[in-house]
Amino acid sequence: MNFEEVQTALTGKSIQESLSLLTSVLPGQVSFSTSLSHEDQVLTDLIFKNALPVNIFTIDTGRLFNEIYELIQVTEARYQQSIKVYFPETGEVEALVKEHGINCFYQSTELRKKCCNIRKVVPLKRALKDVKVWVTGLRSGQSENRHTLQLLEWDHVHQVIKYNPLANWSIEEVLKYVDEYTVPVNPMYKQGFASIGCAPCTRAIFPGEDIRAGRWWWEESKKECGLHEPVTNFQI
Repeated sequence: MNFEEVQTALTGKSIQESLSLLTSVLPGQVSFSTSLSHEDQVLTDLIFKNALPVNIFTIDTGRLFNEIYELIQVTEARYQQSIKVYFPETGEVEALVKEHGINCFYQSTELRKKCCNIRKVVPLKRALKDVKVWVTGLRSGQSENRHTLQLLEWDHVHQVIKYNPLANWSIEEVLKYVDEYTVPVNPMYKQGFASIGCAPCTRAIFPGEDIRAGRWWWEESKKECGLHEPVTNFQI
């Protein structure tokens, strides 16, 4: 099933209908990456409670907040389903730390991106091996870098169809869903955190700051880690 066929097939369908169709025509080849954000928890709820055969995975960088680990456990207990966890290669992490230090990411943008690549991007490549459709919880309103996000895109980096079912959702719609279905969420959001990544690289934001301001706050560069590179956009 190529991009154009998927594009046509999903037109006018709900998220549940779209995921059901994708998994029926591409069994075992549809995967959802979760960082346990509000958006990702909405999709996890939709997938698990409707018994959709979507592979759900997350990446443990080794530097996450404990609240994320607790939320993984709570989520798995709530739905009686497992979330597959991918880890960075031990040798690569050890080499990085030995050469540049345990918190080298504060030294330069180059080293920060190198750390992100080892701890996030490389595990993602393993997770997406043999995957045809990569489902994400990205929204166009999450940052300036994502404002052109479409429901369906071709990711030339990973050579997969990227399906962003919440692309056009507002944060208000996400929170309404969370409240209505009592979806388990990270308590850190109520403490001023808006976008949660690795503990050393994330802080709460101040009133009026951009949602991504708390990520790599010491940098002036674009607030991305390399997981979601610019892709070729197609609008459904």
